[in-house]
Parts: sequence; structure tokens; C-alpha cells
Amino acid sequence: MLVADRIVRMKTVLARTGLSRSTIYRKIAEGTFPPRIKISVNGAGWRESDINRWVANPVAWRPRSELDFDD
Repeated sequence: MLVADRIVRMKTVLARTGLSRSTIYRKIAEGTFPPRIKISVNGAGWRESDINRWVANPVAWRPRSELDFDD
């Protein structure tokens, strides 16, 4: 059974990662943390699967688009 990917907000990401807001935004700018996705005019969140991949291995995390070309 295919499970839909949930969108998680900042509060959940902070709790799951143990990082501060400023560290999350710095890592996004560096390309070492999953980017946010726009979910409404004033709202954004993260795909739960991206956060789970980052938590599992933060040092080796890369965006999925970069992983697709590593063959």
C-alpha cells in the first residue's frame, strides 16, 4: 500500500532534528538540508520523507535530483 508523503511544518522539523531555526535556514542555503516547499500563500513546509532521509544520515544528505544523476 502506497503511503502519501505528509507535509510537516517548522515546529515538527525543529523537534525531529534538534536544530535551531537559524541553523536550518543556514543549512538550506548551503544545500545541506531539504528545502521548504510552498503549501499556500503564506505557508511552507517540508516533505516528511526528506526530513526522515536527513535524520537518518545528515552528513550524506543530498537533494533527490542530485541522487538521480549519480549512476
